[in-house]
Amino acid sequence: MKRAYTFQEIREAEARAIAQGTTASALMERAGAALAREVEQEMRGDCIFVCGGGNNGGDGFVAARLLAEKHLDVAVLCLAEHFTQACEAAKGAYYGELFNRIPRRRYSLVVDCLFGIGLNRPIEGENLDLVTFIESADRVIACDIPSGLSEGGVALGCAVRADVTVTMGAMKQALLLADGADLCGKICVADIGLPLAGGAEVWEDADVRARFPRRKSHSNKGDYGSVSILAGHGMLGAPLLSVGAALKSGAGYTELWLPSSADAGMDAAQSAAARAADQAICATVTAKYPACIVNLYDGEPFFCKALAYGMGAGTGPLCKNTLEEIFSTYTCGTLVLDADALNTLAACGVDMLRKKQCSVIVTPHPKEMSRLTDRPVGEVLSDPVGVARAFSKQYGVVVVLKNNRTVIAEGDRIAINPTGSPALAKAGSGDALAGFITGLAARLSPFEAAVVGCFIHGRAGEIAAEEMGEYAPDATDIIARLSSAMLSV
Repeated sequence: MKRAYTFQEIREAEARAIAQGTTASALMERAGAALAREVEQEMRGDCIFVCGGGNNGGDGFVAARLLAEKHLDVAVLCLAEHFTQACEAAKGAYYGELFNRIPRRRYSLVVDCLFGIGLNRPIEGENLDLVTFIESADRVIACDIPSGLSEGGVALGCAVRADVTVTMGAMKQALLLADGADLCGKICVADIGLPLAGGAEVWEDADVRARFPRRKSHSNKGDYGSVSILAGHGMLGAPLLSVGAALKSGAGYTELWLPSSADAGMDAAQSAAARAADQAICATVTAKYPACIVNLYDGEPFFCKALAYGMGAGTGPLCKNTLEEIFSTYTCGTLVLDADALNTLAACGVDMLRKKQCSVIVTPHPKEMSRLTDRPVGEVLSDPVGVARAFSKQYGVVVVLKNNRTVIAEGDRIAINPTGSPALAKAGSGDALAGFITGLAARLSPFEAAVVGCFIHGRAGEIAAEEMGEYAPDATDIIARLSSAMLSV
């Protein structure tokens, strides 16, 4: 398992290193040496370092000095007027070619050492011209992070697009999240001896594989948990996608519960017609998924190990009443809430969650999270880790905040899912994910089910994209590749 750190955690680690006797200049020398090694491997001709006046710029001056000492064709461009003490020292030790205005010459390789993690506002003015110059090169290497990238991985207006990012000390969360995943290119982590603490979990194949141990031959379906998918009075397609994914999860039983269309106000003929319609729907579902047990739901308590609700359920009083019923009666497992269940909570009061009698996983996308927290979507996107953590702690739930790199939070325990593909950006993908997580929750802890579910679902998207391209796959294609995804870890 790897870890990814916030900017603040990196700054705290640097402060601890300095408190333990390492100087800022010593850290800069280590970072510059690591950057120089990667730049040398990438050089196919000339190279220019674009340096700011902060410590990121200092890393660039050190790397440029080391490469110049090897008589390689390197130069530095620096327009800064103010420097940190360590950067000033690194600049003073560099005796190679130094430009104080943007050269007309086009370089084959440009190294972005402009801002690193020190930027908290959009790039503008002459720095915008520097970004344009950086991106004019055939290849770009970013030092630490591409300049213009925020803590949450969102580009602050204009940002550098790198082919390679050499990140210092540890993986930064910004490189995995939002725009960061598209801007960083290949990531190289340089160990510079920081005493790290905290960080978000980034699971790898081995971590996920451990959650699929070899089954004992002397076992039966009762050993692997039961799963219920509760449909609502909305669209049936969404819960059917959840059923399809749950059936691939390894759970022993998968049940679909359909709401009865009969009610007390009907006469005998109307009740008979409603029952006939319900039975016809049950028969249709059974024909599609013969391994799924189909039942009619009349409000009775659930006794399954994992229950999912909200996919295509519709919003309004019926959904609210169902949620209240589940919160008060379901006590024996993990409840997964998705889609319309989340929209109903947002509309009727998120404090309903406090009535729960079981473990709960919520699976919002950024707009649903915006509704749940009453915060603009932009705020959710700019700090997904903080938003997910805060909501998880406030309501005692596991949060699966979906995006191109999904954030999973259980209080202060955070994971960032590293798998996925733009092929998943299609209606129905979330329904499949909810069903798969529910199936895993029948035998894993809520946090583990969420992390493993996101990882395998993302890998299935990658496999589908490799086979079909990024545009063609739909949710059924993702479900069909869940088994391949599990075998790949």
